[in-house]
Amino acid sequence: MWNFVLLYKVTYKNNITSVIILGFPNLENFKIPLFLLLITIYSVTIPGNLLIVILFLLNKNLQTPMYFFITQLSFYDILLTTDILPNLLHIVLYGGCTMSFIGCIIQFYFFAISESSECLLLSVMSYDRYLAICHPLHYNSIINHRFCVKSVIIIWMLNLTMLVINAISMCSLHFCGPNTIDHFYCDFEPILQLSCTDTSVIHIQTLITSFIAIICTFALVMMSYTYIVFSILKIPSFTGRQKAFSTCSSHLMVVSIFYGTLIIIYMFPVRQLWIMRKILSLFYTVVTPLLNPIIYTFRNKDFKVAFDKIKQT
Repeated sequence: MWNFVLLYKVTYKNNITSVIILGFPNLENFKIPLFLLLITIYSVTIPGNLLIVILFLLNKNLQTPMYFFITQLSFYDILLTTDILPNLLHIVLYGGCTMSFIGCIIQFYFFAISESSECLLLSVMSYDRYLAICHPLHYNSIINHRFCVKSVIIIWMLNLTMLVINAISMCSLHFCGPNTIDHFYCDFEPILQLSCTDTSVIHIQTLITSFIAIICTFALVMMSYTYIVFSILKIPSFTGRQKAFSTCSSHLMVVSIFYGTLIIIYMFPVRQLWIMRKILSLFYTVVTPLLNPIIYTFRNKDFKVAFDKIKQT
């Protein structure tokens, strides 16, 4: 309810009713190939992530904490892909699009929720792998169903809190144009560029929230993997080390791709290389949701067995 009231206040206090999303100008020769590539990615991403959710719900062998977190990750990827890709396909095909200002704000909010949720979830998953490898005897007593549910609830509560804080700050801004966004979706910085009032306070506030959501969670992930690496190196046999590393290699691949692009864009923004920011943004909005189900299922025997059982029924 609060979010809708704040959205109304944001749209009421400005001279902009619609925005023009430029997307990728001057790509006429690559329009059709890029459109076909994106629609192929969209056609694979949604069913791939839905398959993970369905397999988790139907197969009791997959209903463990690790697969619970992977299922939550798939849910966030579905939310992100649904928020970004359909509109991106329209932008690529028609060379841009026009959307309402409130629709632009809503798209940013859903994007922010899915991205910050994924940051927090990946840090929880790294803690799960840390306990599984470094303290296996304590794993079942700590990482249980109650812990999983509490983690998801806390993630949503933190996200909604940060969302309300950002929405309240936007209410203090006056948006007067121009109404053009040089991006392929409504990101935070392009939206602020539409304001004709001072945005220094909200920039500092966003830097703090971004630091908490990205850097702090990334530090927790790195700390967990530091202990994991030391524990794996202590294993005497090569086979044992290889088996231990295989349990967290998929998560480490996802973390590297996801956090790498986020840190470059949001913690070290370079406005002069805006086209580079667009390309990097494609990685965590389009490529990462595609890779997550591929990484977690193709390299996982339990998912393969569960999928074979479904095909046989």
